[in-house]
Parts: sequence; structure tokens; C-alpha cells
Amino acid sequence: MNRLWARIYGTVQGVGFRWHVLHRARTLELNGWVRNRADGSVEVIAEGPRPALASLLKALRQGPAGARVTRVEESWAEVAPEHEGFEIYR
Repeated sequence: MNRLWARIYGTVQGVGFRWHVLHRARTLELNGWVRNRADGSVEVIAEGPRPALASLLKALRQGPAGARVTRVEESWAEVAPEHEGFEIYR
């Protein structure tokens, strides 16, 4: 099992970014969460097969209509699964 941690910067809050991530992650059958950060960024933890995580990362770099992604930080790890399902943390 692989885990992707990502932090997305730019115009990513108030544009449906978390819902975009939620939908894409569930479509890819990934586990984890997405949340807004106080600094205006969005943070994502996702677990699953590496090809599905790579597809999610591509979606994070593009964002939904209205978003403007300026930077994505990412970190990968091989882990035992910790999450069930995918959700938005508030």
C-alpha cells in the first residue's frame, strides 16, 4: 500500500477544490482525507495503489474550474493502511 501526502497552493479554497478531490479519490477507490489549511492551502492524505495515487496527483495539479494551482508539494511512502473511505476534514 502506498500513501501520498500533498499540499496544494494557489487559489484552492472557495472554489470547490475539496469536493473535486473527494470525488476523484472515491472514483479511484482511494482512502484518506482532504482539508483546508489556515494558510489558504489544501492538504491531502491518500492511500491506495501507486497508479491510482498518481492519477489523483494529476487531478490535484489541475484542480477544478475556478482553481489556480501554483504549487504542489508531495511526499510518498509505503505504509500499512490507516484510513477507511475518503472524506473531507473540516
